[in-house]
Amino acid sequence: MKAPAPLALWSIAAPAAGWLVLAGTLVSKGPTYAIVLAIGLFACVLAAVHHAEVVAHRVGEPFGTFLLAVAITVIEVALIVSLMIAGGPTTTALARDTVFAAVMLILNGIVGLCLLVGGSRHKEQVFGLHGVSASLTTLAAIAVLTLILPNYTLTTVGPFYSRSQLAFIAIVSLVLYGLFVLVQTVRHRDYFLSADDRSDAETHAAPPTARAALVSAVLLIACLGAVVLLGKALAPTMEAAVDAIGAPPALVGIIIAAIVLMPEAYAAVRAAHANQLQMSMNLALGSALASIGLTIPAVAVVSLVTGWTLTLGLDIKSSVLLLLSLLVATLSLGTGRTTVLQGAVHLVICAVYLFTTIVP
Repeated sequence: MKAPAPLALWSIAAPAAGWLVLAGTLVSKGPTYAIVLAIGLFACVLAAVHHAEVVAHRVGEPFGTFLLAVAITVIEVALIVSLMIAGGPTTTALARDTVFAAVMLILNGIVGLCLLVGGSRHKEQVFGLHGVSASLTTLAAIAVLTLILPNYTLTTVGPFYSRSQLAFIAIVSLVLYGLFVLVQTVRHRDYFLSADDRSDAETHAAPPTARAALVSAVLLIACLGAVVLLGKALAPTMEAAVDAIGAPPALVGIIIAAIVLMPEAYAAVRAAHANQLQMSMNLALGSALASIGLTIPAVAVVSLVTGWTLTLGLDIKSSVLLLLSLLVATLSLGTGRTTVLQGAVHLVICAVYLFTTIVP
């Protein structure tokens, strides 16, 4: 067994640099400094995922991928809530746009890229069908209840839930996500493990020490805090850029989701390239579940406390694309074997989603 690797120096320097960049906003602002803020944001996101992986390696699988998904979602929730509070009632659709973007980018972009890269290198890849089926079942239920059903309720006209309905759906989302976590980590943990995970291979690197994991946990918190504040500082520039090109406000949600998911997408594609498709699916689908299962309850609390009307229901075009994505994911991942064809289909749907968002 290989010795555990020490913490990378860049992962320690990144959160410190992020907080220094934040301090710089007190004396410097404008489009030029926004580039510095963006660099600091990306560095802190990458460092956050790195430290989540260190802690995850300490606790083992499938806790590792679960922890990474939750860390990513905490970043997303924090960004959305901070932007909503800063923007006021005019940002009540931001949560819907960001969650929908995250689900679409994961189901079609990340999953499609993993299948395409893995299939190109290994021709055909296999994964545990039971774990993926459980993930898709839970994801479909939460997605339809939170993003489509609001359009068809009668208490409040429009793509909204009434206060009581919103509270109920928030609880339902948490219950479903909590049950999924119970199945993934306790009751049926083996569903989410590959053959390599079940064996104690000597070639695997030894887990980090308890001290290293504790240091990474502290640095992870520092990274998450920096990401929240950096994202809030970048919000005005980001919204101004979207307005300047004449794009719809939904593009802001896509940008936020893309920023947050970028490091996890890299980890998932890297795993697929190494013929570890089970880990890729755990990362991708786990993130989609955490994103929608935790974000919606969080923004529901903000809505109920502030009295703002939370816009949740998707328009017809987006509803069709979401249902198509869930259907294609169920079919393409329904056999436990994948090739480049499934990857190409998912990526085409992702391209259509991005294009029709900019050119509705």
